[in-house]
Amino acid sequence: MMENFRIRVFRSVALHLNFSRAAEELLLTQPAVTQQIKAIEDEFGVPLFDRSGGHISLTPGGVALLPFAEKMKTLGEEAISAVAGAYGNQAGELTIGASQTISQYLLPTFLAGFLKRNPKVLLKARSGNTDSILEALVSREIQLALIEGPEQRKDVHIEPFMEDHMVLVVPAAHEWADHEIALEDLKSEPLLMREFGSGSRRVVEQALAVAGLRTKSLRVIMELDSTEGLLNAVEAGLGVTFVSRWAVRNQLFLGTLKLARIRDLKLSRRFSMAYPAGPLPTGSVGAFRSFLLSEANDIAPKRMKEDSQKQNKA
Repeated sequence: MMENFRIRVFRSVALHLNFSRAAEELLLTQPAVTQQIKAIEDEFGVPLFDRSGGHISLTPGGVALLPFAEKMKTLGEEAISAVAGAYGNQAGELTIGASQTISQYLLPTFLAGFLKRNPKVLLKARSGNTDSILEALVSREIQLALIEGPEQRKDVHIEPFMEDHMVLVVPAAHEWADHEIALEDLKSEPLLMREFGSGSRRVVEQALAVAGLRTKSLRVIMELDSTEGLLNAVEAGLGVTFVSRWAVRNQLFLGTLKLARIRDLKLSRRFSMAYPAGPLPTGSVGAFRSFLLSEANDIAPKRMKEDSQKQNKA
């Protein structure tokens, strides 16, 4: 890390507005963080944090310094990347955000494949639903977002990199298991859905609307904020749900859950990457983008690719 250490400590405290959390992030003791902040305040000759009132906030001096601290971090990472790039390598820090399905079932494979080629890149990852991950991208908390569902925003560029299929999951002993049903049959069964802001939910709602079935006509009895929660609820017999084929592969293999096919309903979608609008990303972000575009489908587990082909035929 080429960034000045005191500036790095300042930036961490300014981000969290908490000395303890900054110490955890920096792997330092809290007294060491306090010492570094005192040293940089002595250097500038003004306080950078207001510690009165039982909470921490930035002083006008701290507010003025923060954008420069962010620029110094970026510049340091660009310098590391440029030197490594001169020798055909990638280096520096890369922070990726992924929506939950991608984060849980695909991102580890992507990261492992990328690190084999770029071992000097320090990868960080976070997860959330599609809306929260895109907001993190816009606020520059992450450098690249991997999301589900159709998205159209002017402040980011969205580029598909992989195809996915949503499937209807039912309990193993359900009468619909391994059978084809009519679209209208969905109205009679308790349905479990992801929360608003989920890319998966938007894909399902849009597909049903195109097929002529409004969400309001369904018996949505529960909303959950994770795919695993949905699958556990179906296993408990609470209803049926739609998830990515990637998410249910283990339960299908074990036979604890089954699929039902819906006649004349298309639920294919694409996973996409998002990055700030403007020129194509370079450095480690650009390298990860290129890696996904060329390798994402090839590094998918073989059994899952075969399952996907069967789903297409069905």
